[in-house]
Order: sequence, then C-alpha cells, then structure tokens
Amino acid sequence: MKRIFLSLILATITFGCTNAQKKEFSQESMSQKLITIDNVEASFDGILKKHNGKVTVIEIWASWCSDCVKAMPKVKEMQANNPNVDYVFISMDKTFDKWQAGIEKHELKGFHYWATDGMKGEFGKSIDLDWIPRYIVLDKKGNIVIYRAIETDFEKINDQLKKLQ
Repeated sequence: MKRIFLSLILATITFGCTNAQKKEFSQESMSQKLITIDNVEASFDGILKKHNGKVTVIEIWASWCSDCVKAMPKVKEMQANNPNVDYVFISMDKTFDKWQAGIEKHELKGFHYWATDGMKGEFGKSIDLDWIPRYIVLDKKGNIVIYRAIETDFEKINDQLKKLQ
C-alpha cells in the first residue's frame, strides 16, 4: 500500500512539474539556430540579447495554424496597447516561402525568425513546445515572466505587460 501511495505522489509531482512555468531557457534552447527574414542564421541567445532592456513577447506560430490566425487580432490589439514592447515571432512553417507569405498576408509587425525543423524539431523540443500559438513574456532583464501561454491567455499576458512597463 505504501508503494502505491508513493507512486501516486511521485506521478502527481512529475505531472505537475511538466506544466510548470520555467524561469530561464535551457542551454540547449539558447544555442539553437533560427533563420532571419534575410535568410541569415541567428542563435536564439543572440536574438534574446538584441531585446535586453525591453519587455519582450515571443510568439511561436505558423501560417498553417488556424488557432494562430484566429489569435492575430488579439496580438495586434496587444501590440497597439503596448507599443513599447518588442514582439518576436518565431515561425514553425515548413518552408521559407510559406513563412514569408504568412508574415505579409497577416501584416505581422515585429522581429521575425524561422525554426527550420518545425514544431517537433530541436528548437521546439528545447522550449517544450506542445501547442501553437505559444507566447513567452520576458522582462527588461530578459528573465522569463510567462513561459507557457496560449491563445486563451491574453488577459493574463496583458495584465503582466501592464505590470512590467
């Protein structure tokens, strides 16, 4: 009976921790290479360093993702209400051309990068990507304030942005 009880406690702790909000990116994620809009390779670490000193929202998305497209009006509203925030879009599109077409079609304003190996690739695994759109919020020092938010979490994201500015 004790073994069953201990097993249940361990399972509960393990499951609970998988959905926890991380406070920093792993070394693996920091070393991942993404592609810029100019088709140049950039490390995730380098990308984050460019936004030091600014509150930053990272959106992981794809042009083929219906939930991502449905959330875009809320993203644009968030941008209008928080103009001093940097917005970094990381695409999980399958091709460079589809990614660029998605940016143009949806008129996304911000900094754009492409993870060439998609959601199940190395970058996706390194940030525990299990759903898109996914939002990560960083404070001015580059610390993670929200690690895992999805399209139903805009109220939480907007509240946090107000506190950080």
